[in-house]
Amino acid sequence: MTDYIIRGTAAGGQIRAFAATTRELVEKARQSHNTSPVATAALGRLLTAGAMMGSMMKNEDDLLTLKIEGDGPIGGLTVTADSRGAVKGYVNNPMMVLPCNDKGKLDVGGALGLGVLSVIQDIGLKEPYVGQTILVTGEIGEDLTYYYATSEQTPSSVALGVLMNRDNTVRQAGGFILQLMPGAEESVVAALETKLGEVSSVTALLDEGMTPEDILNRILGDMEPEITDRMDTAFVCNCDKQRVEKALLSIGKQELKAMIDDGKPVECSCHFCNTNYEFSVEELKELYERAIR
Repeated sequence: MTDYIIRGTAAGGQIRAFAATTRELVEKARQSHNTSPVATAALGRLLTAGAMMGSMMKNEDDLLTLKIEGDGPIGGLTVTADSRGAVKGYVNNPMMVLPCNDKGKLDVGGALGLGVLSVIQDIGLKEPYVGQTILVTGEIGEDLTYYYATSEQTPSSVALGVLMNRDNTVRQAGGFILQLMPGAEESVVAALETKLGEVSSVTALLDEGMTPEDILNRILGDMEPEITDRMDTAFVCNCDKQRVEKALLSIGKQELKAMIDDGKPVECSCHFCNTNYEFSVEELKELYERAIR
């Protein structure tokens, strides 16, 4: 199944809904960064959230960045998404290992520890919009639910999950975001709370073979859900050697000269996809000539 996101409404527009299946993109991220199971779960949840939240943006050039900085052993996570379903991200400490929590689950909250969640929206204004909240549980879904309530005053339910196989590949990944629109009736709020209380986990639903459409129908079926859009989503990095050249030029003439004097090729790695780019001494000399012009 190709990864995709659906958008919809329910209860006559009183509820806005998003759901996604993201197994392939999370598996690609796992392979790119060689992440441990708990790091895969953490990054996979944030990638899934980023993909759905990116799809909420209106303009083609809008960009969303989700950043978590914690005092736990994973260090932090960064994810960037556009409005067309492309998402990428990385973990500060991708190979960290942690015992399961007391529920026998991958301990994402313990890996992140105490910290801050930042949501950065670059929508073409002079400065990007930045919203920040503390990590409530470190489980990411609950933290984004808290972010929406406090920073955007939008009552929401965010559920994210990654299920691993015994060989540490990704078995299932996905999530949903449900939001109450201003003026939602109390009866709608109560009905939604009841339905959400009946959901065990999003990965359990996916592992039953349910699609994003099935999941929204399971939760919103009594509230006349209507699917309004579907888009593919994938782990995509837009890095290339030209972009890395610009990064090398930005470090300054003295640093470039030192690299040349060292007499060895330089290898640069993209944080987001772990692709390596090698620059020979001759290429470094060409960059130095450009830097001193």
